[in-house]
Amino acid sequence: MMTVKNVITSEDVIAKTLKEKILKHEARIGVIGLGYVGLPLAVEKSKVGFSVVGFDINSARVNRVNAADNYIGDVKDQDLKDMVGNGLLSATTDFSRLAECDVVIICVPTPLTITRDPDISYIEASSQQIAQYLRPGQLITLESTTYPGTTEEVILPLLEKSGLKVGKDFFLAFSPERVDPGNKRFSTKNTSKVVGGMTPVCLEIAYALYMQTITNVVPVSSPAAAELTKVFENTYRAVNIAMVNELMMLCDRMGIDIWEVVEAAGTKPFGIQTFYPGPGVGGHCIPIDPFYLTWKAREYDFHTRFIELAGEINVEVSYYVVNRLIRALNDENKSLKDAKILVLGVAYKKDIDDVRESPALKIMELLRKQGANITYHDPYISVIEPHGGSTMHMESVPLTDEVLTEADGVLILTDHSTIDYARVVEKAKLVVDTRNATKDVLENRDRIAKI
Repeated sequence: MMTVKNVITSEDVIAKTLKEKILKHEARIGVIGLGYVGLPLAVEKSKVGFSVVGFDINSARVNRVNAADNYIGDVKDQDLKDMVGNGLLSATTDFSRLAECDVVIICVPTPLTITRDPDISYIEASSQQIAQYLRPGQLITLESTTYPGTTEEVILPLLEKSGLKVGKDFFLAFSPERVDPGNKRFSTKNTSKVVGGMTPVCLEIAYALYMQTITNVVPVSSPAAAELTKVFENTYRAVNIAMVNELMMLCDRMGIDIWEVVEAAGTKPFGIQTFYPGPGVGGHCIPIDPFYLTWKAREYDFHTRFIELAGEINVEVSYYVVNRLIRALNDENKSLKDAKILVLGVAYKKDIDDVRESPALKIMELLRKQGANITYHDPYISVIEPHGGSTMHMESVPLTDEVLTEADGVLILTDHSTIDYARVVEKAKLVVDTRNATKDVLENRDRIAKI
């Protein structure tokens, strides 16, 4: 394990001054992007006494922060009220205030283009804003997931156009976010943090920053190593989910219950980590991050065939779900065309209000194109806007007995804990369960079709 050496000398006045301000919690911190990553991070920093300014181009989001109106599930309402109320946290759309900040942390989206190439336009725009106001004595860290080399090849040249030198006048590092929305056990504070600096001095200062609010900080040799660490973490998950999804489709043909197989295999105390099948992969990370790596690999004349295959399987499984529903309807002498289909759950995973890259959106779009009449219920998502290839604007319907009995088929795509699945099975004519949500339902099991 790499260790951080104290390399700042008395001659490094700028670096020494900045590190001391961080250690005394006197540094002002700016956070660009107040979404699922940025707002929790801003709150954690302000909770230990740092003065934090949040930057966002979304004025409505800025106004909500300044009104202490919480919109992120992983942030406690009272924490936000306390931090805003005591003046330690505020938000603005005025990027000229970056000049006030001793530390600037970039937490902006990194989506894919329509051709599934990396879109780092938000990173570039943020870096350009920082470059306008860059001054000696600032630490810039990037937390947005990206391909290895982004910090050095994209951000550094933009910042050094100012004439300031990295490691001497300003300091640059990459420390990937590891946010898991809805996770009740691991939060920003107790999730280990990887960090890599452009120079040893950059690393020392960035390490000191993150040590103020995070239980365990893991230094690595470079920003590129830290960038690849994050991409690897999510590629690992994507590949293993693809493997179990492929096994699910095989089990369907063989007449074997995939859930029974996975749970039985998971009883082995060594050599296996349990991954579960489902209707596809969602969220900002798993469907996107592997493509950042495959794109970068091509620069080195290397094709990540294993990773690309996993991506193909995780896309294919959404089509499989549609076909499984068609077969289940056929068994009831019904057609998908003009069928009333009630989708239960559209969030990308249970008990959260996040629809980013949710497979439910794609599946619903596929069903609509085949003539089905779609409604949905999700206790966390009141409205769906066009997103992720979906063109639909829909509102969640109440989960009444009438809605359940009128549906020709109920399709469970997200297994929210608040839904009474025994009641769903009791009232529905047909339930297609993609999440094993009905595993404990004992009555009327002849109405349940699993993937």
